[in-house]
Amino acid sequence: MPAIVGAVQVISVSSSGVFHIGDVYKIMPVSTSKTFSGAGSFNTGDSVTNYNSRSSTNTFDQDGLDQGILFNA
Repeated sequence: MPAIVGAVQVISVSSSGVFHIGDVYKIMPVSTSKTFSGAGSFNTGDSVTNYNSRSSTNTFDQDGLDQGILFNA
């Protein structure tokens, strides 16, 4: 189904970002990353209240290898 798009202004796209307009068949990532953060780290909003009395983040990864992006073609 064709897409009809009006005016678009792009300020910036990061080096690993994807920008597309309209129909798309496949979008494949070209990089991966792993993020460790504590409780309530990514909360956003006008009025966010967190009650984290004891928080710890386990960064030990025993398998050492995560799902790859090798076969995304």
